[in-house]
Amino acid sequence: MARVGLVLGAGGVTGGAFHAGVLAALEEGTGWDPRTAEVVLGTSAGSVTGAALRANLGAADLAARAEGSPLSAEGAAIVRAASLSPQTPAPPARPALRWRVGPSAPEVLLAAARRPWATRPTAVVAGLLPQGTVPTAMISEGVGALLGDRWPDRSLWITAVRLRDGRLVVFGRDGSAVRPAEAVAASCAIPSWFAPVVIGGERYIDGGVHSLTNAAQLAGVPLDLVVVSAPLGRAGWQGLHGATRRAARLQLSLEVQRLRRSGVRVLAFQPTREDQLAMGRNAMDASRRAAVVRQARASTLARLDRPDVQAPIDLLRSS
Repeated sequence: MARVGLVLGAGGVTGGAFHAGVLAALEEGTGWDPRTAEVVLGTSAGSVTGAALRANLGAADLAARAEGSPLSAEGAAIVRAASLSPQTPAPPARPALRWRVGPSAPEVLLAAARRPWATRPTAVVAGLLPQGTVPTAMISEGVGALLGDRWPDRSLWITAVRLRDGRLVVFGRDGSAVRPAEAVAASCAIPSWFAPVVIGGERYIDGGVHSLTNAAQLAGVPLDLVVVSAPLGRAGWQGLHGATRRAARLQLSLEVQRLRRSGVRVLAFQPTREDQLAMGRNAMDASRRAAVVRQARASTLARLDRPDVQAPIDLLRSS
């Protein structure tokens, strides 16, 4: 059987809907159940989706929950047992210009000066931004209700960035004592929006500050195929969020090259032009979720028919 890894990237609320549409289409079109992945690597919105998969919520139910459609009997039982809403809740509103005054972690400049090769410029910028104030309690409470205090038996890796030095940390990989709910909340702590999450006396922020997918973290893991869902990438279009999406696509390209050099096939999904139009400009716009799920499912199903993806698709079918 093929060993498959799953990478779920950052992307806010619409990114979570994109993940749901992609995964539902993969299951529908290939028979592969994303819950069976050897390892799930989640960043920001992807960490929430990854946690839901490891709580045994299937791809079709992830899509239905984002769309506001009825869940399967299995999915409804999982959500009911966790005392969660059948529909994915809207994110907390961002407060209008009520940040704390001054940079959240000016010491990141010293860390960057000491190890410039190890500190991403985006991490330096995040440390110099004012600290956000929106609590992450809604995220941690939801994940805690699904997973409890123990990490799932199947590997779940959650990325976050340590604020004081910009270092990437992968929770769940090294057997740390952090609760999965805390790790997911940290991974989702968008700089200057959410308050950093304090774990073991350290402040952590969104793993997307280091990379929007962090896919290279799976290089060296014994896998046959890595499936990547990258909501903030782009599939060859210059439109919405052009500069950000071009940078994300370049970053993902470099990470995919690293994976392939390690002998792993990669099947990556980035938004098409139609997907991007459905997603709009505001990644936190919950009103677009249903449309994004439907569009991402349709575009993914269409891609599965292309000759250039048949080799990795065959691996999925044999997993």
